[in-house]
Amino acid sequence: MKTRPASGTSSSEQLLFGGRLLYVNDTSTQDGALTRLGLWPVVRALPPLVRTTVRLARETDAPAVWLVAGAEVGRGVAQAVGLVAVNAALAAVLAGGDPAGWLHRAVPSLVLVAVTAVLGAVLTAVSTYGSGRLQPKVERAATEQYLACASRVELAALEDDRFRRLLDTAQFGATAARRMVEHCTRVITALLSLAAAGSVLTVLHPVLLPLLTLMIVPHLWGTVVTARRRYESFRTWVQHLRAGRVLSTELTAVEAAPEIRVHQVGPFLLRHFRTMSAASEAEQTRLAGLDARTGLWVAAWTGLATAATYLTLGLLAWGGTVAVSVAGTAVLAIRTGTGRLGGLVQAVTSLYDESLFVADLERLRVRAAEQAIPGGGLAVPEHPRRITFDRVTFRYPGTDRAAPPAIDDVSLTIPRGRITALVGENGSGKSTLVKLLAGLYLPDSGRVGWDDVPTCRADRQQVFGRIAMVAQDFKRWPFTARVNVTIGDSRAPDDDGRLSAAADQAGATAVIEDLPRGWATLLARGYEGGHQLSGGQWQRVGVARAHYRDAPVLIVDEPTAALDAREEQRVFDRIRGLAEGGQTVVLITHRMASVRHADLVYVLHRGRLVESGSPEELLERPGGRFRGLYEIQAAQFGRREGPALPHDFVSGERKP
Repeated sequence: MKTRPASGTSSSEQLLFGGRLLYVNDTSTQDGALTRLGLWPVVRALPPLVRTTVRLARETDAPAVWLVAGAEVGRGVAQAVGLVAVNAALAAVLAGGDPAGWLHRAVPSLVLVAVTAVLGAVLTAVSTYGSGRLQPKVERAATEQYLACASRVELAALEDDRFRRLLDTAQFGATAARRMVEHCTRVITALLSLAAAGSVLTVLHPVLLPLLTLMIVPHLWGTVVTARRRYESFRTWVQHLRAGRVLSTELTAVEAAPEIRVHQVGPFLLRHFRTMSAASEAEQTRLAGLDARTGLWVAAWTGLATAATYLTLGLLAWGGTVAVSVAGTAVLAIRTGTGRLGGLVQAVTSLYDESLFVADLERLRVRAAEQAIPGGGLAVPEHPRRITFDRVTFRYPGTDRAAPPAIDDVSLTIPRGRITALVGENGSGKSTLVKLLAGLYLPDSGRVGWDDVPTCRADRQQVFGRIAMVAQDFKRWPFTARVNVTIGDSRAPDDDGRLSAAADQAGATAVIEDLPRGWATLLARGYEGGHQLSGGQWQRVGVARAHYRDAPVLIVDEPTAALDAREEQRVFDRIRGLAEGGQTVVLITHRMASVRHADLVYVLHRGRLVESGSPEELLERPGGRFRGLYEIQAAQFGRREGPALPHDFVSGERKP
């Protein structure tokens, strides 16, 4: 088994993915973190990081912030007072004389030491409570912000690779924000402990503070060097882990399971998983060796600094420059300060690391605000007489400008109370056109109008409220059967009568009655009490959802793909009834037999409108694209001449 150097790409990644497995536009605020990561940059970054954490916390629970801050400041003061009291107690003990006398002199100081110790313990508990109260609230608020950003932006933004990448990285911002509260508390605790030790040392003797600094610097240097090295390596080993996760996902996917077994793919993927894992392990082993070497240097320097510190203290005490009690207190203060040092450095680097993900969340908030669906606009007719496309052109964001647009100079009219069918091959622009109709996209040029109201100036929420949609790949929510239908109009009160009527209209009543718990059955396999529907059953539920919504415009995309012939006929009979009742129906289909139910047909090809008319007119047009598509499908049943059975096609009746 051979792997490339840790800084490169393994042979398995080269074979399976063609090189490094990177996301499209693989950038985030973590890019450039390496250039910012040094001793002085980390020190400079500390105040903004603390401010960011405090701002997040204050937005969710300001009293808890004050509780933690007060407790931590109190702990620092108690620690400083305790060190001063220790110095007074040592001075009383070392003064000599009658034991009863020095004990009498030391008692007040010893009592004060005990009181500050108890007070410190109480304040620690208070700080722990406040921090624990803040963390879930901060995570919840950050998660809500993330989900709100994802749900309010234009559909085009979600389909943009750069925005998707930012959305992927920002999802870690919520948990990072929660951890930042903990790390920030640790930083403040350590800083106040160092400040307490430093202030006491300065009061005892000015030379003692530099000695404390001399012991701190090697720890700081070692931690920053280690963190910098890991950032340098991050892009390498994370790509190996990402590639390994892809293989793990594929090996456990239900969709891939049959082919994995029949084609015996398992050993092949496992072998390459092992190769990629070896590359990741080699990189992390390299880092461990370098970290160990750095640790030895830090230990050596710290040992020398410690020896120099205690030697200096001894010389000062021997020469009478400082009292022996002061030297003892200094030793205690130095040990207290350096004991907090390791936690401080780790907390600072962790805080810095987590802040990168929180910064991604902040970037998402800004980008989402720029690309949010605007509120307000012109009122949209509740029952438009017609929906018109006037020379509409639309190109998906990020596509090559030299490539043809998805919709190219299309003009058409969709009348009220009729079934309008959109026909064409895959990639002809049918789905894009209905998304423009629904206001999910806005045209690059031209105009989509609901009567006289263009969607670019309309209240888009009103446009959405006028539409019900049954897509071929409609969402199968992992909720109960009731919610899977009523979610079609989630803002309306739950109405049993309306629910039953929607199920009856969609032919879903029998499906619900056969469920173990009826409407209360969870439609999600893998959970206790969960039940899985067949494709045809799900399609009936999806149609019921659209009926429950009861919108003036109904868009149906291959509504009978999973139904048998008898149920298909029933669905189209209901759709015809809806149109006769005044509902506007837009039908997308690949099946020419389904088009016989339409009043008007538009034929699209490569984003352009190439034909329009009634099914009969298009079928009788020699050399037409619609007739050609019909003849191709008719030939599958042994019918070589497309228009040979026009009555059969148009009416849906069968000949003997």
